[in-house]
Amino acid sequence: MNNKKLSVRIIASCIVAVVAIVLSIGVGSVYVPVMDTLSIIWHKIVGTPVPDNIDPSLVSILWEIRMPRALTAFIVGAALSVSGAIMQAILQNPLASSYTMGVSAGASLGAAIVIITGVTSSVLGFFLLPVTGFASGLLTVFLVIAFASRLDKNMHNHTIILFGMVFSLFVNAILTFLSSMAGEHMQRLILWQMGSFSGRRWIHVGILLGCTVIGSFAVMFYHRELDIMTFGEEQALSIGVDTRKVKIILLALASFLTGAAVCFSGIIGFVDLAVPHMVRRVFGSRHKIVLPMSMVLGGAFMAIADLAARTLLSPREIPVGAVTALVGAPFFMWVYFRDRR
Repeated sequence: MNNKKLSVRIIASCIVAVVAIVLSIGVGSVYVPVMDTLSIIWHKIVGTPVPDNIDPSLVSILWEIRMPRALTAFIVGAALSVSGAIMQAILQNPLASSYTMGVSAGASLGAAIVIITGVTSSVLGFFLLPVTGFASGLLTVFLVIAFASRLDKNMHNHTIILFGMVFSLFVNAILTFLSSMAGEHMQRLILWQMGSFSGRRWIHVGILLGCTVIGSFAVMFYHRELDIMTFGEEQALSIGVDTRKVKIILLALASFLTGAAVCFSGIIGFVDLAVPHMVRRVFGSRHKIVLPMSMVLGGAFMAIADLAARTLLSPREIPVGAVTALVGAPFFMWVYFRDRR
């Protein structure tokens, strides 16, 4: 792909992402025109006076409710998509993701334990859930690697994926059991497991943004290794890549991104599976481009999915995880079979 064509696609993707965020902010039970939305955002950023024709209540709705929710959805989609791109590259399987590897389930279990027990920390504060999610997801990955290495010393990718799926089912069973025993927390946990961005505030945006930027920035240092590992472990070893070390580091980073995202949104599947796959179809396989474009398009996809979740059956809200699966699965199948033809 020539540079001009690539630049056009990158610019188009960024425009799509901006449009998705603006629509997610402006559209809802109370419709806010696009120009009014932009005026309010500009007012908050720069400090210019709000036009007289804009109701002051709209300013509060957009800035305190809509914007944090829309940005949280965008950042979660970006984090999950980057995590999925990492998994697919190091395991050389387009069906690999944090969800199938058990990272999402492990992070969810850790967060659920915090919710049920009501544990608090004066040291971690708002970072308690992301830290717990990261630790639980990372523990799940290391358990998968430990069991896979006992059965297969060479740690072939299909062995890791198989154990990941088994652990995911096992951890989900524990999570279901805890939900049924949680009593007053049961409804909250069930809704949380289906995914939602309801009630998110600027503090959540700040924490998620920090985690996603740090994790994604660290992953970018390994974009060459990711390119090499997509051709197979033998080729990577022959070139001099320490595949075992790189795998552990990248799995830890993927767990960090997934753990932070899941703790503030619940379990949302399919985004980390479909978006990186589609990005590679559009932008090629170089991870120097795949990783940032997965962030942009994954965020846009999640913002639109959240918009659909809260508007299609308004005033009732659909779990955003159901929307991503209903929309993403047919689109993924269409892309796959279209490519095969």
